[in-house]
Amino acid sequence: MKEGHLRIGELSRRVGVSPELLRAWEGRYGLLQPTRSAGGFRLYSEADEDRIRRMRAYQDEGLSAAEAARLALEQGNDQRPMSETPALDFGAFAEALERFDEPAAQAAFDRALATLSLDALLRDLLLPYLHDLGERWEAGNVTVAQEHFASSVVRGRLLGLARGWGQGTGSLAVLACAPGEHHDLALIAFGLALRARGWRIAYLGPDTPLETLRETAQSLEPRVVVVSATVPRHLSRLGNELAALGRNAPLALAGAGASPALAEAAGAALLSEDPVTEADRVATGLERP
Repeated sequence: MKEGHLRIGELSRRVGVSPELLRAWEGRYGLLQPTRSAGGFRLYSEADEDRIRRMRAYQDEGLSAAEAARLALEQGNDQRPMSETPALDFGAFAEALERFDEPAAQAAFDRALATLSLDALLRDLLLPYLHDLGERWEAGNVTVAQEHFASSVVRGRLLGLARGWGQGTGSLAVLACAPGEHHDLALIAFGLALRARGWRIAYLGPDTPLETLRETAQSLEPRVVVVSATVPRHLSRLGNELAALGRNAPLALAGAGASPALAEAAGAALLSEDPVTEADRVATGLERP
């Protein structure tokens, strides 16, 4: 296998595909074949970049994602060892959820949990699956019922892993979704990854009023407050309130709704990578603007 040298953000910029979708393609189709840096980061090679470009070309011709990935892999010079990918568990998990088979989905999750580290479970299985699910829902390939059912099962398992995440003596993080924001799975995953690095988590959940968050931060004096949103308007309308919160607590903005301009205006750090990568970054020390 060719040695990788690209972090996923750089690969994303080169090929014009979001990091979340790249991880989904890696998990579902085995399209990418990263190596690991000494620090545990996934590094991608020029061969990975070539496969992505081939896949996109096939998609432009009207092929499905699965067929485009298969052809892109067939043209590659190297093959990914099956032991290195969670693609089989990913597929079994996704298929069970989409046919409303909760016991089979739970069993697939249990197999993954028994064989993968928490970071790998989040970064290589659940987060790519959730992004893939959202893409397929937007394309009309899964129903609203399937999306709600899958999200409910995933959320239940993540919160099960989160039991007791407020215990201990480590640094405290307060996590909340912005007012009006109800999508919290990535934020829960971030909290789990941060907990695995020795932190304590106070989780306020979806649709948290900023005044409630401010009062909680004053009371608990956390090491960091993270506000998440998937839609920009959920944060952009809170400019003054976020700036006030940022003056009184170490603040970070996360999710697709956060932007460098919003973070700078609020005096906040911007968490723009995947939840596991950002948990590493927070755990090693965030610099505020």
